Amino acid sequence: MIVIKELLKSSNWISGLQWLFFIFTNIVVIPITVGAAFDLSPETIVNMLQLSFIVTGLACIIQAFFGHKRAIMEGQSGLWWGVILTLCTTAAAQGMPLHILGGSLTVGIIIVSIITFLIGVTGLGPQIAKLFTPAVMGVFMFLFGCQLIGIFLKGMLGIPFGNQAVNPHIDLSVSLLAIVIAILIIVISVKAPSSVRRYGLLIGIIVGWIVYALIFKPESTISGTTKFTLELFPLGKPAWDVGIIITTILAGLLNTANTFGALKGTESMYEVETTKREYRASFTITGVFTLIAGIFGLVPNSPFVSSIGFLSQTGIIKRIPFVLGGFMFLIMGLIPPLGHFFSQLPLSIGSAALFVSYLLLLNSSLNFFKQVEFNTVNVYRSAIPLFVGVVIMTLPATYFVTIPGVIRPLLSSGLLVGIILALLLENLFKWDTYGVEVKTEQKETVDSLPDRAISKSE
Repeated sequence: MIVIKELLKSSNWISGLQWLFFIFTNIVVIPITVGAAFDLSPETIVNMLQLSFIVTGLACIIQAFFGHKRAIMEGQSGLWWGVILTLCTTAAAQGMPLHILGGSLTVGIIIVSIITFLIGVTGLGPQIAKLFTPAVMGVFMFLFGCQLIGIFLKGMLGIPFGNQAVNPHIDLSVSLLAIVIAILIIVISVKAPSSVRRYGLLIGIIVGWIVYALIFKPESTISGTTKFTLELFPLGKPAWDVGIIITTILAGLLNTANTFGALKGTESMYEVETTKREYRASFTITGVFTLIAGIFGLVPNSPFVSSIGFLSQTGIIKRIPFVLGGFMFLIMGLIPPLGHFFSQLPLSIGSAALFVSYLLLLNSSLNFFKQVEFNTVNVYRSAIPLFVGVVIMTLPATYFVTIPGVIRPLLSSGLLVGIILALLLENLFKWDTYGVEVKTEQKETVDSLPDRAISKSE
């Protein structure tokens, strides 16, 4: 009876619409960009988009009822997305066929799904969580932001993903419109009343889409009567490039940081501490949906850390509105005309909206670093992975052709290298001890100074 009463409340449906908008803006660009990067047919991209809606809606509902039981979006992981697009760029530079890359990704993702499922079933989540200290999470959030912002900026500039074009270049007219839309969203996010601010991304996408259609008059590349069909392994049949598979497995293991970040970040809101049962259930469900992603060519799932910002801004922490939002998103995927319509979203406009959204990852990174007391000795724990990761991101993919193929995909990813370095440095050295030693040395130095020197320095 209580559930029925909650479903009859108009406020819950309105809040559910807000969740629907949030889920939509985070998901709609992902299958479109991945499909474009792999040079898939428009029909296949539409099918992947619809299936993404269905899978994401189901994942949100199941997590809310049987997983961590919180209003945390479960969707296609930004870390996975960034790694996949980076691998597409690297493969294009190194002449690797896309079907080999896609097939190897498929194998790696399926292996990751089994590992994630086992982490959930065996209850290893809390033990793994201890490795992801605030210093590691700070590095993760910063490099994660750099990787995604790079992807979105590329989309805003009209540069094709993957190896679609032989001579990719900046499309000036498309870039100018995307930049204007990004500025519009930022102005709304900063200046508008809170009741309007929460819809900034949606307003930007709608305005940008309409203006884009009026200026460029794009033609639909597929028939509106296209039916939804399930296609196995659309990215490529299972292949065995060892380097890609190893990189994929490591990406999957590092993707667990999203689960820890989302659950830890919402503990204060729900005034609870995440239990072993909640970790177990959350990982188990994520493992199942990761398997689905591997089979049907989708970007694997994880809890969205960005849900924390949404919850903080709107104050909607109840599960019912979240479930309603997930249900409406699921329905969108089950209606083929809707999938066809949303597949026409210009990549430059969607990239502009998410460019602004993920700028907030810098705030998340700084919040984690605030929990770490840095000094001239222990600053290496974060400085090394941050700078090395960022520099690798700026290097052309062709620079890595001399590295053995087995480790080339891993070492060419600044995000993965940075996170691995952060984990190693943080867990192999006792940095807090070094901090105490530095403080002691500084105090002894000051105490040994003559009174005149101290007063003069003051």
